Order: sequence, then structure tokens, then C-alpha cells
Amino acid sequence: MQELAVITSQGRARSREVRFALGVKAGDSLLFERDGQGFRVLAVSRESTFSKYRGIGNPGIPFGREGIRRWMLGMRGR
Repeated sequence: MQELAVITSQGRARSREVRFALGVKAGDSLLFERDGQGFRVLAVSRESTFSKYRGIGNPGIPFGREGIRRWMLGMRGR
């Protein structure tokens, strides 16, 4: 994929196709890494893309290893 992005006077790159390809939205960051041939751009999200699904299949079970351990001990009667 090749896409030409225009840099605005505020230093922003405008390219809708690149934003969609990277899966970034407002508030996300881009990490620029220099390699032997140029730069590599990586998207860095503030939260996991799966965080909105957390707890959807297990209502009542707490999140995290310690919470699940306590829940399991409660189910076993301990």
C-alpha cells in the first residue's frame, strides 16, 4: 500500500486510508521506528481493542487472576 499524506501547518499528516489501515482514532499514538531502509510506523492504542468485550461472557466473575482465584475458591466452598 502506498499513500501520499499531506502535512498540515500544525504538523499533522492527513490520510484517511492510512488511519483506517493502522486502525487508529483520535487519542491514539503512532510510533516511528527507524530501520535500515527507512521508517516503520506502528499504531499504539491507549486501550486494548478487546477491552470493550471484557466480562461479556462471564457475568459475576471478577476480572484478574486474584479475583478469579477467589471466585473459584468460593465455588469450591473454601
